[in-house]
Amino acid sequence: MWLTVIGVFAVLALSVCGRGATPQAVDLAQLAGWNIVIDVEATPAERYAAEQFASIIQQADGPALPIVTTTDRSDRHIFIGPGKAMQQSNVGFDTTDFDEEDLRYVARDGNISIAGGRPRGTLYGVYSFLEDQVGVRFLTADHTYVPPTGPYHPIGPIDRFYHPPLRMRWSYYGEINRQPKFAAQQRVNTVTRDPSLGGVSRIRNINHTFFRQIPSNVYGKNHPEYFALVNGKRLAPLDDPGYRTQPCLSNPQVLRIVTEAVLKELDEHPDQGNVAIVQNDNQNYCRCEQCAAIDEREGSPMGSLLTFVNAIADEVAKKHPGVKVGTLAYQYTRHVPKTVRPRPNVQIELCSIECCQIHPLSDDTCPLNKPFAQDIRDWAAVCDDLMIWNYNTNFSNYLLPCPNLRVIGPNVRFFVAHHATGIFMQAPGNAVSTDLCELRNYIIAGMLWDPSRDVQRLTDEFIDLHYGKAAPPIRRYIDRLLDEAAASGKHHHCFAGNASQYGLDASTLGPWGVEQFEQALKLADDPQVRRRVEKAAIGAYRLAISPVWAVKDPAKVDPKLLDTMRPLLRRFLELCAAHHVDRAREHDAFTVDRTRLEQLLK
Repeated sequence: MWLTVIGVFAVLALSVCGRGATPQAVDLAQLAGWNIVIDVEATPAERYAAEQFASIIQQADGPALPIVTTTDRSDRHIFIGPGKAMQQSNVGFDTTDFDEEDLRYVARDGNISIAGGRPRGTLYGVYSFLEDQVGVRFLTADHTYVPPTGPYHPIGPIDRFYHPPLRMRWSYYGEINRQPKFAAQQRVNTVTRDPSLGGVSRIRNINHTFFRQIPSNVYGKNHPEYFALVNGKRLAPLDDPGYRTQPCLSNPQVLRIVTEAVLKELDEHPDQGNVAIVQNDNQNYCRCEQCAAIDEREGSPMGSLLTFVNAIADEVAKKHPGVKVGTLAYQYTRHVPKTVRPRPNVQIELCSIECCQIHPLSDDTCPLNKPFAQDIRDWAAVCDDLMIWNYNTNFSNYLLPCPNLRVIGPNVRFFVAHHATGIFMQAPGNAVSTDLCELRNYIIAGMLWDPSRDVQRLTDEFIDLHYGKAAPPIRRYIDRLLDEAAASGKHHHCFAGNASQYGLDASTLGPWGVEQFEQALKLADDPQVRRRVEKAAIGAYRLAISPVWAVKDPAKVDPKLLDTMRPLLRRFLELCAAHHVDRAREHDAFTVDRTRLEQLLK
């Protein structure tokens, strides 16, 4: 029902073909003598897709399939990518009208075809086929689960088309951002421009821009009036580009300068599908008489911002038709203005920074989430190109458990139900080995690609496949963590100084969690699984050392507490070193924390 509602998936009914014969299944266990056919003019991504298919089929105990560009028979072909040979075959179809990530695969009567729109549709089609029909799971950058096809593995006859509901998808983890091939396998389309991996989406994430479009250290000295009036004073810092201020949006010269900057960017980057015009990351919006009048009339500082953005969008439409102009509905600009509406070529990216990590955004009983839920409904009613910036970690404590695993899936579905066209799921993208990062990424990337997926099934298959025999105690740990947070009645956003703000009792859950991972390590039956378990254990150890995490002077700590904590601290630091932890919070390198904690071991 869900897929029917959002209209992104169809299994096309197979008709009786040829001379009335019933279409026959294809046995993936009997591919000896087959080949992979690509067009002589195949794109780099289509060639790479063929290589990926051949490699993974061989890992599944299949034969080494040759990749060819010509055919001399009518069957035993796997056509990958659009091309004349594919279209003329019994499994052929035309991709001319496909969007850049649309995909279709057909399997019947001795042939298979997988093709999609350019540049990424065929590559994503291969990955989808391998997942759907072979059972492959792209779990982490160094762990692809490939089950053997066995002696008999029939599929179809099948004809499947898929149109991804989201044009821009970003599961923002270091493990994704630093591994472009894995990002492609996860169908995260924002990481690499490598043409063999399909490049990036033309629709980019919208981010802060005023500091570079009208920098105060360039204009502030001679034109302080270009910048925000706050408490009767123009904020025009000369020692930075303007991170601490905002432009005066009612000043016509400001409009001219930013318009010129936007048009210059688009002239220099004609491949872009959108351009951003966004407030700086602070609260110092202009309160001058003209700006304040607009904001008062519109009931929101978004009034003056959207008026400004619309004026530039009109100029963009003249010179760059088809390009979208994006801005953030963020903090003080989150609410929809009373009368000003986005131009048809304006995107709004709604940000959920104030919202709760424990409860779904659709939960109207959550006081942090209820206002946001109303905002997304309001924006969906006035904007036909709504994007989302969602927050999926504790930015104050990357390593501390964040009990949001159960809300990821409902949140993505909530966004798509309100017509989101792109989602940036912000997480520790500038770090690795953060709390359960691999599991979280698997869930997020999976839901962004196909919001109809079952989150619990994604969670279970990752835990079972990635940890093997060590899975049960890890599952117990995760379930208790989430249950305890849910039962606490707490509501808290993505900045938590300690575990109690998320309803977690570090004094009991921490030591118990360490015990669960010690049991998991005993069950791990090979070095690879043991290493995976150790990486997942970092969060439990971080929780267990909470009583001394912020201590700066060991002399001020109860010696008995230190005696209890030191073995846990030592193990925690060992795990962090082994798994290359580089940040424990958003803005500081882990060396700061390591140096402080090492003092407690002396």
